[in-house]
Amino acid sequence: MTATRPRRRAHRGSALLAAVLLLGAVACSGDDGTDAESGDDGGTTTTAATLVEPERFEGETADFYVVPDPLPPGEPGDLIRVQELESGTDEVTLRIMYHSIDGAGRDRAVTGIATYPTAEPPEGGWPVVSTANGTVGLAGQCALSRHGSPAAAWGIEGVRVQSDYIGMGPVGEIHPYLSRLSEGHSVIDAVRAVRNLPDANASERWVVAGHSQGGHGSLSAHELSEEYAPELDLVATLTMAPAAMFGDTFDDPMDSIVSNIVGMMGLRGNTTEHDELVFEDYAADSVVALGDGIFTDQCLDGIISSLVSVAFGGLWKVDPYTTEPAASILAANDVGFVALDTPVFLVSGTADDRVVIDRALALFDRLCETGQTTELLVIDGADHGSVLGATADRTAAWLNARLDGEPPADSCGDPDAKTPVA
Repeated sequence: MTATRPRRRAHRGSALLAAVLLLGAVACSGDDGTDAESGDDGGTTTTAATLVEPERFEGETADFYVVPDPLPPGEPGDLIRVQELESGTDEVTLRIMYHSIDGAGRDRAVTGIATYPTAEPPEGGWPVVSTANGTVGLAGQCALSRHGSPAAAWGIEGVRVQSDYIGMGPVGEIHPYLSRLSEGHSVIDAVRAVRNLPDANASERWVVAGHSQGGHGSLSAHELSEEYAPELDLVATLTMAPAAMFGDTFDDPMDSIVSNIVGMMGLRGNTTEHDELVFEDYAADSVVALGDGIFTDQCLDGIISSLVSVAFGGLWKVDPYTTEPAASILAANDVGFVALDTPVFLVSGTADDRVVIDRALALFDRLCETGQTTELLVIDGADHGSVLGATADRTAAWLNARLDGEPPADSCGDPDAKTPVA
């Protein structure tokens, strides 16, 4: 295993939850009530990839997502069950369930998709690309892995893995939406999980990539990686149109709308990790009257439709961004306060009405102030979805250059860094 690189700088500030994403799947993109007890950077670690023989699941897709009760013991990244979805001459795709740790310090079963090449691996094994998914909802039935599509490659030849995140996938659970610890741990432990697949030949070198909510997830994993998984070597972090700057609002008509809907999802999701957080204390009576089924029975489109139907009268009884305990809980989920030697590539578009460009540029400033080596790419005219295709060649080249050991560029201090390009 490679030695842990020293952390260059690490500090966190406070901020509140505001806006982010909504149409952000990259697919590219429970509730057991124990008290939270986790540090800022989540302290659980493992020191090596373990080889635990998982259940070879051959039943119906829906049954895969019924978590064993009791949950078998395991370390973060240990596989619980696997289901082969496709085995071709070039690659194999599996549905996986593995152990991770949520924001309350609890052992949780997480689902996802793993895809690996059948070719002879390079010396040391294949690099791993771990995708942080965009928003699909809060309930288990919304999980992208249920569709069985191969994990996103991001232009990298290697092992690919895509976590559903904690609470997304397993029957009866709710995703703690935009929980920094739960997202980050899920994405990191997915790398450990594929390293526990002997035929995958996965190395300890990995990159993380995500768009929209996944941009928040990729930065969460980035910030937690050295302390949570010192046996892994994070080489590069790609964050596109990321959810961040939770304490700020921006002068754009869509920013307030998106912020309120995303904030509502974040508040409900985070009640699964914080007993002291009561959704009804903050949500307007009209929202409460809709019933919890808007989150437990519906995916993203249904949630949006339900909330929009009562939005005219306001969604909040009191402001969760300024009222405790929600204010501190949601603020702790913001990103951009931890700098590592691993470089970051931040990509956004000027026409994005989900994560407005000013939000992305404010995050860039925060990353630079923190001391994080960050390359910025602003695409003129790209919106929240089109920025993916418009930059696919450039993001793939950037990730592969980092895997090849080429030194990264740093846009911090460059007066022209924020200038849009075609």
